[in-house]
Amino acid sequence: MSDALLDIEPGLAGLAPAVGDHLRGLRGALHARILGTVRAAMREQGRSLTGGQGQGLALGVQTAVDTFVDAVADPGRELTATREVFHALGRTEYREGHRVDALRTVLTLGARDIWAFLVEHATAAGGPATTPTTAPAGTAARSGASATAPAGGNPGPAPADLYVIAGALFGYVDALAGAAAEGFLDEQRDTAQDWATTRRRLVTLLVQPDPPAEAVLRAAADAARWPLPTTLAVLSVDGTDAEQVARGIGAGAVAAVIGDAVRVVLPDPGTPGRLDRARQALVGRRAALGPTVERHRARLSYRLSRRALTLHQHGALGREPVVSCDDHLLGLLTAWEPGLAAHLAGTVLAPLAGLRPTTRRALAETLHGWLRRQGQVVAVAEDLHTHPQTVRYRMRQLRALFGPALDDPDARLVLTLALRQQPTGAADPQPDRAGDQQPTGAGDRRSADGTDRRPAGGADRYRSG
Repeated sequence: MSDALLDIEPGLAGLAPAVGDHLRGLRGALHARILGTVRAAMREQGRSLTGGQGQGLALGVQTAVDTFVDAVADPGRELTATREVFHALGRTEYREGHRVDALRTVLTLGARDIWAFLVEHATAAGGPATTPTTAPAGTAARSGASATAPAGGNPGPAPADLYVIAGALFGYVDALAGAAAEGFLDEQRDTAQDWATTRRRLVTLLVQPDPPAEAVLRAAADAARWPLPTTLAVLSVDGTDAEQVARGIGAGAVAAVIGDAVRVVLPDPGTPGRLDRARQALVGRRAALGPTVERHRARLSYRLSRRALTLHQHGALGREPVVSCDDHLLGLLTAWEPGLAAHLAGTVLAPLAGLRPTTRRALAETLHGWLRRQGQVVAVAEDLHTHPQTVRYRMRQLRALFGPALDDPDARLVLTLALRQQPTGAADPQPDRAGDQQPTGAGDRRSADGTDRRPAGGADRYRSG
């Protein structure tokens, strides 16, 4: 908004002082006329005339009229205070749920009524009988000085003066509407920021390492206007557009950006259709759904979904855009700590390390099949498309390498996990090289004196008991 009415309509500098005095004399009648118009417009918009907004608008209209009347007489005076009044009214408009253009509509109607009022009183004071188009005969032409009404009547604006006043009036009202719109948008932005902060605090409280006190959590939920659910699930979603994701999912979902992704808390996921709707809202997005848990265990769902999203980003959990942690628990378990599964495999499968690559691969595949088929030789042979006798021969080699570990439940579990990580028995298989020697006795690493020369470690260390 301009700092002065003179900036809006420079022609005001040429008005005679009598014009300003004439408008000041109409101040009381102008208040009553414009307040009536504004209240009628508010009724049409279904607004309360007695509430805070009604009283605020009445005060704003009175301030606007007073400022305009005084500024016509003194066009260099600042309009900052009036601008602040309408900026505040714009904020109130947003808080009370009105449209951004509703106040502009009221102001435009008020400006038209002010103009009609001024024309009527110019006529009553001896001015033109209709809205002026040209200066009447006998009236001095404007050349830096204001023309006044004919002698014998009360001084009133001449047609040329009314033109100037009209330009100032509609520019002034447009500036006030702009200030109100700015206030509306400022309140909208500040409220959005406040809500984002409130929701982030709620989500952070839910997933923090130590569960918050119930009173603290309830206060945060009340501030976010979020009914505390009995159960929930946490979704981790690629991106940083938390508000958009939460709105798309709906169903009371709250979201915040934590780390490098959106974390969505989905209340009561067991509600029919709620998870399906969440998946539909995330079409085209990569996301990981944590397990449904009780409210106080929200961090577990958060941690699983966070780790699952990281693995999903690296292509470790399949091609589906939205994955469920409950469908990948084993993968999450073995890949939870980067490098740990590879270290486990390298340690447990150490007895295979010294074999030729083709032998190592064949024995690893046979052992994996044997563990999966719980020792059923014929089924393993069918899976590997080989003869059962070959499977038995390889198992004798494996027993020589792994010893009693193959009969121990815990050791077999560890071997299964290791072979899931390294199906060929080695992290970096090398091609066959001429001259490689097959260990004595088809992999038996015992010397002629019977000393066990197998590498330290292996599955033996995981045996139960």
